[in-house]
Amino acid sequence: MRIEPVEQDYRIGTQDLLEVQILGLQDLRREARVNANGMIGLPLIGAVHVAGLTSAEAEALVGGLYRKDYLQNPEVSVFVKEYTRQRVTIDGAVARPGMYPIKGPTTLLQGLALAGGKGELANMSDIVLFRMEDNERRAIKFDAARISSAEAPDPLLQPDDVIFVNRSPARVAVRDSLLGDILTVIFNPFTTYAKPY
Repeated sequence: MRIEPVEQDYRIGTQDLLEVQILGLQDLRREARVNANGMIGLPLIGAVHVAGLTSAEAEALVGGLYRKDYLQNPEVSVFVKEYTRQRVTIDGAVARPGMYPIKGPTTLLQGLALAGGKGELANMSDIVLFRMEDNERRAIKFDAARISSAEAPDPLLQPDDVIFVNRSPARVAVRDSLLGDILTVIFNPFTTYAKPY
């Protein structure tokens, strides 16, 4: 499964906030929110339909429109400043499982921080990220300890990603064992601690 930056794969949606710039032409720089019809308004060329495009595709489209009637060789950049449709689900052994809206590029570790970080029984070396790709649900494992120590890259999240933090079998066994011992002592009336004769 490919894990690439959000900026490359993310498809612009309605209500996203875009920043459009043309190199060397500050007067044509605009921040525009994509309307319900998927359009933004730009100087000279008017309304442009950008919903469903990646940033690179939007750059090519806008550049082509400016090139057609106004500019000889425009270098256009389209940057998504707010990803209003981006939500991820974080579940498993985290402090606050749930669905979280994300605005702007957000990494896996940043997403886990939104959910309050690891839970009491978390195995941070066993994190699974589920993502829809080509109409199939794919899964890839991550080790947060390796990411934290810069031994592995911290991947950027995408809309509708599901992150699941598995529980540590060893910690669960210890917890269950201690809890079982305590409950046995408290609730078993036949448990006695007598001195040997």
